[in-house]
Amino acid sequence: MILAAGRGERMRPLTDTVPKPLLRIGGQTLIERHVHALAKAGITELVINHAHLGEQIEKALGSGDAYGVNIRYSPETDHSLETGGGIMNALPLLGDAPFLVVNADIWTDFPFASLPSQPVGLAHLVMVENPEHHPAGDFSLSEGQLSQHGPAMQTFSGIGVYRPEVFADCSPGAFPLGPVLRKLMDDGLVSGERYTGSWFDIGTPERLDEVNSVIINLQ
Repeated sequence: MILAAGRGERMRPLTDTVPKPLLRIGGQTLIERHVHALAKAGITELVINHAHLGEQIEKALGSGDAYGVNIRYSPETDHSLETGGGIMNALPLLGDAPFLVVNADIWTDFPFASLPSQPVGLAHLVMVENPEHHPAGDFSLSEGQLSQHGPAMQTFSGIGVYRPEVFADCSPGAFPLGPVLRKLMDDGLVSGERYTGSWFDIGTPERLDEVNSVIINLQ
């Protein structure tokens, strides 16, 4: 699943007329890069949620045939359901097996094929070094397990594998994913790994320009 329903308030005015996942880095939209990377990893059944200007995403990607994948959409017509609510709303499309989720608004070269198809617990998250704009990090990673607090706080990359049971106690509607994960961490049910390759959170127009400069120089 690619999470693509965010409004992108901090990216305005760019996102007033274009949904954030369709912003371009290195000549390619953020969401196209994810679709290509997932297809390369052998993941060909995709679900994409959307809200703000979501019809543009469907028009750009279509059924996925051009990318060698099959795309189904989970529209959030009234308003964004946030990360947790958006995933829960899409569960009927995702099935009963563990599934991968990636935020549309990141740029990374993470190898999706390396992720576990069966998490040890209920979820497995990819962590990265804390960027300048998020120095405190999100969770502590120690010996492959994640906890809310502790040494070596790292930043959640927006890439994870989840069992549907993660949402067993959740109610439909808008809610963030973070509190759900924190509760599971307290029960020792969330594993993790650290990724040291390229990863950028495209949160502001300035960061978009900065990452574009970096990527163009790498090509």
